[in-house]
Amino acid sequence: MPPTIRAMTRVLLPIILGILYIAACALFLPQESALLLAGLMLAYVIPPAGKESVIPLGIALGFPWWLIGTSIALLDVLAGLFMALNFELAFNVPLLGGWISRFMDHGQAFLSRRPYLKKFYFSGLVLFVMFPLQGSGGIGGSLAGRLLGMPRGTVLLAITLGAFLGCYLIALGSEFIWELVITRPALGITVAVAVIATILAGYLAYRRRMPRVSDE
Repeated sequence: MPPTIRAMTRVLLPIILGILYIAACALFLPQESALLLAGLMLAYVIPPAGKESVIPLGIALGFPWWLIGTSIALLDVLAGLFMALNFELAFNVPLLGGWISRFMDHGQAFLSRRPYLKKFYFSGLVLFVMFPLQGSGGIGGSLAGRLLGMPRGTVLLAITLGAFLGCYLIALGSEFIWELVITRPALGITVAVAVIATILAGYLAYRRRMPRVSDE
């Protein structure tokens, strides 16, 4: 295969797989639902939306937990696949390339603030991708795995496990709370507020301890 064709294939493969997934969903979902699901997936790709906000929104809009969880997790896996196939090329992507450069330049500081990554290695990377923290998706997981010296296949496996575990947990929790809101509104709202407050407090504590890569 000519080098140009090979390079194009590596770039386009994750995109094609994502399009095929949406097309497959369109075969089984009503047109409006398929478009809405595609919109939620697009929202996840564009910062600052994260799985902790997109998945609950999908549950509230009526999508089954397994469908919205799978759809969002797949995006992390495809991002990891893109990075595995096109790591050097990613440095030239507008906006993303600059963030990756800063991330890698401050790699040791990044790892020192996340000792569990070095300590637990593969399982640490799974946990890193699993929890909805800024920069912890498929791209961030790929960079963390690169810093740890892990093989590309191992990194992609860790991203896949972390993405699906994290998204399914969020989806199941969101569905439970949403059903509680419908059947017992007062209790459901109380639980939802408590969960949001806990997540917000944890996020703020995380940000205080672990500033952005660009600030390190």
